[in-house]
Amino acid sequence: MSATNMDLLRFATAGSVDDGKSTLIGRLLLDSKSIFEDQLEAVEATSEAKGYDYTDLALLTDGLRSEREQGITIDVAYRYFATPNRKFIIADTPGHVQYTRNMVTGASTADLGLVLVDARQGLTEQSRRHAVILSLLRVPHLVLAVNKMDLVDFDQAVYEKIYAEFTQFATKLNVPDLEVIPISALQGDNVVTRSENMPWYSGPTLMHHLEHVHVASDRDLIDARFPVQYVIRPKSDEFHDYRGYAGQVAGGVLKPGDEVVVLPSGMTSKIAKIDLFDKEITEAFPPMSVTVHLEDDVDVSRGDMIARVKNAPVPSQDIDAMICWMTTTPLQPRQKLAIKHTTRTGRALVKDIQYRLDVNTLHRDQETKELGVNEIGRVTLRTTVPLLCDPYSRNRTTGSFILIDEATGVTVGAGMING
Repeated sequence: MSATNMDLLRFATAGSVDDGKSTLIGRLLLDSKSIFEDQLEAVEATSEAKGYDYTDLALLTDGLRSEREQGITIDVAYRYFATPNRKFIIADTPGHVQYTRNMVTGASTADLGLVLVDARQGLTEQSRRHAVILSLLRVPHLVLAVNKMDLVDFDQAVYEKIYAEFTQFATKLNVPDLEVIPISALQGDNVVTRSENMPWYSGPTLMHHLEHVHVASDRDLIDARFPVQYVIRPKSDEFHDYRGYAGQVAGGVLKPGDEVVVLPSGMTSKIAKIDLFDKEITEAFPPMSVTVHLEDDVDVSRGDMIARVKNAPVPSQDIDAMICWMTTTPLQPRQKLAIKHTTRTGRALVKDIQYRLDVNTLHRDQETKELGVNEIGRVTLRTTVPLLCDPYSRNRTTGSFILIDEATGVTVGAGMING
């Protein structure tokens, strides 16, 4: 494995209003030396002008002015920072129930989910909902950051109560890896440096955990999946016979010499070579974007998938999936929508809505006849083209799709295939 793809951690943060999420991200940026002196000076000056007796680190991240005025994070904001050990992309997602769809968008590609709770409030309905959504999206690592420990006098009993309550709740969910860390984002306790105020806590600091959590093995390196995005055929004398298939590896490891099948046609060939930019490479794995060349001149076009002969997805037109509905017009049976799955597009008919999932209680409402905005439910679809899919639990790329309103071109739903 080359280091380039494995030393990046994508994590999604989720929290309620005022539980210190922006302050925490500001603290991570500040203490990891990822902001400039002038940015810090500007924040210090603004904090002083507002009459604060501390530096309001939230000002580093609350870039949207309307958000500061309303006190809510509206869209998904992405932040980039790096330490000598790893690069990070933070998807900062809003906590309100009316922004469930934004959280689904931000967390769908995350390696780790960071849920913040206020030590004074303990677990709220919102923090439970955030954990449910992260587990539905199969985010493999979960961190519960118990913030504002300074406001409860760094009391071990407060932390242990929240820890016990959350770990018990997490047993109902699919959470393979959970870490609960007591912090003070405002003062920096256990964020980047160890807290002297909490000698009773022996676990890692938040930054140490983010730098060292092992994500390479979360990706599906068994099932080779290569959705073709683009066929490259330069019409020049220099590249007269050049024919390559460009795309992003969605699963498995591809190597020259591998026997492969092109779906849905079923034609077989072998991989002749793999190009990365302008050089040949000996193997490709997720999430690398490469160009694959085959030994035989088989018919391949956008939307096709290259897979291993003995381990290929079964094409299916009947899809059973969990869907997060994203628009105010409700989803109803018999509705027709466009569907995009990897690089393949088609149309889909909603056959049935089996139940709506209450993301606060995990109750399944089987009486429901429709899904409203920000609701999640189990739905069966019939598609016009066969989808080359895997269960979402096995591969988050080939196991997901989006639904599009054909009249407007707007994305109205995100789906996770049940298998």
